[in-house]
Amino acid sequence: MEKATSEIGLIGLAVMGQNLALNIADHGFPISVYNRTTSKTDAFLEANPNTPGKLIGTKTPEEFVQSLKSPRKIIIMVQAGKPTDAVINSLVPLLDKNDIIIDGGNAYWIDTIRREKELREKGLRFMGSGVSGGEEGARFGPSLMPGGDAEAWEELKPIWEAIAAKVDPETGKPLEGAEPGKPVSGGVPCTTHIGPDGAGHYVKMVHNGIEYGDMQMICEAYFMMKNLLGLSGPEMGQAFSQWNEGDLDSFLIEITADVLQQKDPVTGKDFVDIVLDTAGQKGTGKWTSVSALDMGVPAPTIAEAVFARCVSAVKEERVEASKIIKGPQENPFDGNKEEFITAIRDALYCAKICSYAQGFQLMRAAQDEYNWTLNFGEIAKIFRGGCIIRARFLQKITEAYERDPKLANLLLDPYFNAEIEKAQANWRKVVATAALHGIPTPAFSSALSYFDSYRSDRLPANLLQAQRDFFGAHTYERVDQPRGKFFHIDWPKPDRPQLEV
Repeated sequence: MEKATSEIGLIGLAVMGQNLALNIADHGFPISVYNRTTSKTDAFLEANPNTPGKLIGTKTPEEFVQSLKSPRKIIIMVQAGKPTDAVINSLVPLLDKNDIIIDGGNAYWIDTIRREKELREKGLRFMGSGVSGGEEGARFGPSLMPGGDAEAWEELKPIWEAIAAKVDPETGKPLEGAEPGKPVSGGVPCTTHIGPDGAGHYVKMVHNGIEYGDMQMICEAYFMMKNLLGLSGPEMGQAFSQWNEGDLDSFLIEITADVLQQKDPVTGKDFVDIVLDTAGQKGTGKWTSVSALDMGVPAPTIAEAVFARCVSAVKEERVEASKIIKGPQENPFDGNKEEFITAIRDALYCAKICSYAQGFQLMRAAQDEYNWTLNFGEIAKIFRGGCIIRARFLQKITEAYERDPKLANLLLDPYFNAEIEKAQANWRKVVATAALHGIPTPAFSSALSYFDSYRSDRLPANLLQAQRDFFGAHTYERVDQPRGKFFHIDWPKPDRPQLEV
């Protein structure tokens, strides 16, 4: 048997796995790779013969494990769920005490908690690491969100910090220029130890939920400019390009500007106009919304972004409905277009602040639910580069948590409070105008309702509780008594059958 030479190993050579392996090799780490289909491994090695680190192909799980230095570090990049469990189960008999398994997929955090516990009981260490940035991020620098054993993180840290995206330490802007064999040097790596067991995968899930919100809000801004203002793709693209030079500077705004200025190579029309208006999803946005519901945390904007994709999916039904259901009478926009474009920009910015406030509030609740200690400033830092939601805006979130590490909600931070104060009139104008013209803006509108609810010292839930006490004796609290004391009224029985509880 040959001497173990690889610093780390990777199982699963789909595109993400291949790109992550090449990223690791580019940084000088010898890496063993294994795929159930041997021909895929052979083709991968043949296509990449000259990496700064060495790619070592293996044909069996036994050969793969034996090629790794102890304690072994093994990354799994296969489909989440049962396929991940199958790979773990095949590895366990081959591993030694303190070996480390790293799940780099979009795993359900509850599964990660279970796997970490099961493997810990067998003397093995398990980490669930979010990997954000898509195929390009995996290849040239992702944002990495590892959760699990702190000592295992110290073993993995040199590799994860080397391959992660890098940002400028002063501005927080991503450092560009990575290419095969010439990775970016310097800068602050976009990775940190998130917390125990499933914390890394939970934070990655919330990242994806925030991403859903960002994308939906951008789509609503586009839809207003197109359907109300009648702008062309290039005109809208120019507006997004201008926005990208200010507070909204981000990866998603940047690529939206490019998409809107793209022409369809077949018809010559604006490319966006020939794309069918039905959106897919892989489940992480739904997981985020379900988690918020389970813990009683308000995250309506993220949920509305998920529901917007669900509505888009019933295309044929919508087409038929459009022939039957009528909205308000169509009236042309009679205001100043340039001023309204600025108003849309302000609405997007305010709604974005609220969406991120919801995401971070959800993570704050999760740390209590799962006994984690999360550093929200550090989480915002690692979102600044490599990931899909990377943005200038995240530097301000980092600064907010540096001012107050126990900040309950981003809306309470002086900077974000002032930003919304400046822009909320335009935000309200856009939501009201959209409603009057029958243009759906579920993310803009839900974010505004969230904002108005959160800033209200009194909401109509008092009537709701009175109703619940009336029909179900669910009790209520009183404004003139301490919290936690509950009361019930013996309501008069009307001369009609009682409602069922």
